[in-house]
Amino acid sequence: MGQVTVTINNRDYQVACDEGQEEHLERLGSYIDKRAKELTAAVGDVGDSRLLVMVNLLIADELSDQYAEIDSLKKNAGVAARAETDENLSQAFEALAERIESIAERLEQD
Repeated sequence: MGQVTVTINNRDYQVACDEGQEEHLERLGSYIDKRAKELTAAVGDVGDSRLLVMVNLLIADELSDQYAEIDSLKKNAGVAARAETDENLSQAFEALAERIESIAERLEQD
């Protein structure tokens, strides 16, 4: 089992992780520390507990925005796929109509 020290708001925290996940955990810790520093600069010193709650709420908000964007992209992809299917169907019907007209013309000639 791996062990990483992450520093958030000038405090060190020992965190255990799976082997090979140390670098990823360090990046996550750095991101949280960055957000904590930004928040402290904006609202001042509010205490560690309150600061970490506020940081978590900000990160949860970012995550929520990303989920909403993913849902929107999925919906748009579905609309695009349906539009492509509709276009393909339209082309198939046009080709079929041309064949029917061609057959009808040949029948009229006979």
